[in-house]
Amino acid sequence: AGKAFRKFLPLLDRVLVERCAAETVTKGGIMIPEKAQGKVLQATVVAVGSGAKGKDGQIQPVSVKVGEKVLLPEYGGTKIVIEDKDYYLFRDGDILGKYVD
Repeated sequence: AGKAFRKFLPLLDRVLVERCAAETVTKGGIMIPEKAQGKVLQATVVAVGSGAKGKDGQIQPVSVKVGEKVLLPEYGGTKIVIEDKDYYLFRDGDILGKYVD
């Protein structure tokens, strides 16, 4: 995956994420059909932009780092296909939160 992101770098306060795989089996072992699977809102950050300029002209860095797991809104983002894999581009302010260990 590292080579693909040398070809694409988000600008300003944009964040490129890869959605996590949907759960296909419940904890009890029951298979979930594809139609019943909900939209996955958890993703891993794979690339970030340098940040956007604030009102004072200073660059405000992006609030997430590469490798962090984030919570996405149900709708929004721009789908991008890089080397036959789907990624999504969001603004930093659109990301709802990040998971901490």
